[in-house]
Amino acid sequence: MSPTTFEAAIGILIFVLAASLTVCFIRLYRGPDVPNRTVAFDLIAIHAVAIFALFAVHSGSFVLLEGAIVTAVLGFLGTVMFARYLERSGEEEEEMEG
Repeated sequence: MSPTTFEAAIGILIFVLAASLTVCFIRLYRGPDVPNRTVAFDLIAIHAVAIFALFAVHSGSFVLLEGAIVTAVLGFLGTVMFARYLERSGEEEEEMEG
């Protein structure tokens, strides 16, 4: 694969990821409920890691890969926090009912 074809492929992949990221932001905004928004948040974090990795490959910068690792960890922790929130709110509703 020639370098120009490779760079064009990376550009196309970044565009596709950006379009998909836009759809994820719409899902995060519109909902309809908290679990769907949690999944949308997780997808946004995954997309951010992929875009970081593609930019790192395109530019040849290893510093961007460190940014991708930090983004992956923070995205995971955010998803765990949302899941914990949902678990606790479910327990509180059960206590109020019975």
